[in-house]
Amino acid sequence: MPNRIHYNKLIRDLIPGKIEAKGSECATRELSPEEFRKELRRKVGEEASALPSCETKEELIDELADVIAVLDELQKAEGITDEELADAIAENLETKGGFEKRIFLEWSSDDGYTTNETTS
Repeated sequence: MPNRIHYNKLIRDLIPGKIEAKGSECATRELSPEEFRKELRRKVGEEASALPSCETKEELIDELADVIAVLDELQKAEGITDEELADAIAENLETKGGFEKRIFLEWSSDDGYTTNETTS
């Protein structure tokens, strides 16, 4: 019996068929709505983590498509409307600005400011 590789992660709908078409076996289960929303959030991070290693425009397009597909599914699963999302984007642009100026923060004195963005 071949070794089993345990993934324990959300996969796209056609992946089990592709595994079986190669003569391999797999075990899957359908997630509850709550589990699905949780796993979609994890999947966003997984897909986004591939972006820095893209070396070509084609690779970047493929990875961006994956990220956007997961974000779209998460939006749908959470019942977030396009209008709600557009409002949040507009609010963030107004309060935080965008990225057009390409500002890179090298350091800041500690004034107690907190952000949801990670720093190192």
